[in-house]
Amino acid sequence: MLTTILLLIFTVVVAPLICLNFGYTPTALQFDLLEQMAVPVGVVIAYCFIVGEISRNNSQVDKLWSIVPIYYVWHMTLLAPELSERMVLMSILVTIWGARLTFNFARRGAYTWRFWAGEEDYRWEELRKRPGFNNKFIWGLFNLFFISAYQNILIFSFTVPILASLSNEANPALNYVDYILAALMLLAVVIEFIADQQQYNFQTEKHRRINAGESLGEYEKGFVSTGLWGIVRHPNYAMEQSIWVIFYLFSVNATGQWINWTIGGCVLLIILFKGSSDFSEELSAQKYPAYKAYQQAVPRFIPFFKIKK
Repeated sequence: MLTTILLLIFTVVVAPLICLNFGYTPTALQFDLLEQMAVPVGVVIAYCFIVGEISRNNSQVDKLWSIVPIYYVWHMTLLAPELSERMVLMSILVTIWGARLTFNFARRGAYTWRFWAGEEDYRWEELRKRPGFNNKFIWGLFNLFFISAYQNILIFSFTVPILASLSNEANPALNYVDYILAALMLLAVVIEFIADQQQYNFQTEKHRRINAGESLGEYEKGFVSTGLWGIVRHPNYAMEQSIWVIFYLFSVNATGQWINWTIGGCVLLIILFKGSSDFSEELSAQKYPAYKAYQQAVPRFIPFFKIKK
């Protein structure tokens, strides 16, 4: 886990430098908007770190994950010299994505009137128990550099493709490719919603039976493995990654370049989900005896694609 975290922190520094050497050079306007966005991103980082340290609830970034991208894309869209139809379309899509994800997070108890409280990701509690991380000073550094800084920079990074519409390259007017991408992104949001709903239904019924003292029956194994979860082990994670890869493809259509400097966000997100799912599966395999067999039978992200160990 530590190796993965160090790799992620390293990539958030190196990846943008590499990406800037691909394709066209960002324009003065794009650089200006990036500089302006440094202030709100910095404020969010400071907020998540300070509130997380005081409250000992390190899911402050999780609470904002689906909210701040909406602000970022509309901020960049409305500050552009001329209103871009593509940027407006991309901002609407991000708003739909964010509203859906916020709803799913809220119904799990993530938001309360005490804004610093609410559900904390169970993985942070488990990680705090591990050697090294159980030191308060080390955990504080981890909270600053990974939980607060890395994740918030990543969140901003995967919204950056919206700036491609302000390039001096091909930048065609809104066209059928944009509409196809919009349809694919909406489809991914719908599939992610179905996956989260199936997970929610399973866990709700499981805990209802436990609290009522009823026989668990099919819920005894402890985790959902039917529906979309019978096709891949993390259908919601798979769609989340797909959504931001599709979002990046809008920049490809705008610039005519398959690889351009805005690609860093979706690449870093894929790396993050790989490490996050590794840790989640490690905990699930320890908690549920049937989980290892599930891992052997069902692919992680891509249907019908299993990596043999």
